[in-house]
Amino acid sequence: MNLPNKLTLLRILLLPVIVLIYLIEIEWSTINLLSNAISLKQIILVVIFLIASFTDFLDGYLARSRNLITTFGKFADPIADKLLVNTLFFLLAVDGLVHPIVFVIMLWRDTVVDGIRMLASSEGTVIAAGIYGKMKTVLQMSAIVLVLLDAPFAQIVVWVAAAMSLFSGVQYFYNARHIIFKSV
Repeated sequence: MNLPNKLTLLRILLLPVIVLIYLIEIEWSTINLLSNAISLKQIILVVIFLIASFTDFLDGYLARSRNLITTFGKFADPIADKLLVNTLFFLLAVDGLVHPIVFVIMLWRDTVVDGIRMLASSEGTVIAAGIYGKMKTVLQMSAIVLVLLDAPFAQIVVWVAAAMSLFSGVQYFYNARHIIFKSV
């Protein structure tokens, strides 16, 4: 197994760790950071999430730059990304830290895009991730970090991420319309 695939697996394996830490109901010590009390739990979650998010960038970069693209990577990388982001948005929505519609928008977008990718694949076409999809991912990951840190402008970034998610999904649908409506 090559390094990019190992990084993808690491991202998948870090997810249960993040969920377990998120759900642990114990008293965590706090520190003051920029006039904001941040718990050790929040810091640990952010650090692990940032490591997992960085593996998303690094595995793709290494796979492309070193010609290490594999079938497993094509399969597992987008799943790992969506599991990471959507799980965190789900947890944040359940706790009332983000509006549930944000999670729904992101989940629906990912489901539609995955459906389009499967359809395109069955037609022998590969649709690569576009710039708006990459921007969506960066905004989503940034929003999660900001919410976890209780940043004052976190909700603005959350809604911008939701809007970019919706926009990139519509753009993906539009670009694949020739495949989707091929036999209508």
